[in-house]
Amino acid sequence: MPLVRKQYPDALHVFIDDAPCSGNSNGHQVLSWNEFISLSVYPKFVSIAVANPKIREKIAEQCADAEIQLIEARASSVIEMDDVVLGDGACLSPFVTLTSNIRVGRCLHANLYSYIEHDANVGNFVTLAPRAQINGNVTIGDYAYIGAGAIIRQGLTIGSGATIGMGAIVTRDVPPGVTVVGNPARILIKE
Repeated sequence: MPLVRKQYPDALHVFIDDAPCSGNSNGHQVLSWNEFISLSVYPKFVSIAVANPKIREKIAEQCADAEIQLIEARASSVIEMDDVVLGDGACLSPFVTLTSNIRVGRCLHANLYSYIEHDANVGNFVTLAPRAQINGNVTIGDYAYIGAGAIIRQGLTIGSGATIGMGAIVTRDVPPGVTVVGNPARILIKE
């Protein structure tokens, strides 16, 4: 919310939550989706700040159905170099770096000090936890989660829905839907 408030100082700022625990959060009114839709404020815009990528996708679809545009929330300290294409609805926290020749899908969440290096392709609804490091020529599938402090070596592919654990050092491609942890990162076998 602080990023959105700074970017859009003249807008009405509210939280949308269909299961609110109170009517107020950090000084802002909390509304249900139906209450938000019924507000007589136009145009309406939404920034989706939800961690779960599948829920982010559902909300993005709900916004599209209601013809509500997703907006980018971007800290003033974000560094963006040449030829970066971001899908709608990105949330870019302070000190995020996006270098050159990068393609990113919808609703990226890039947390504090995370970066994406040159010639990377990042899917839709991807989350980069604080200090996640995506090196050059990396491809990341939709819904992937890259944990805090994880490092993805140059030239790798991270499959759709994969989870990279906190502090993992990824030196090989990661298949879709698996969780990898450690240094070097290995698939976590659940018992």
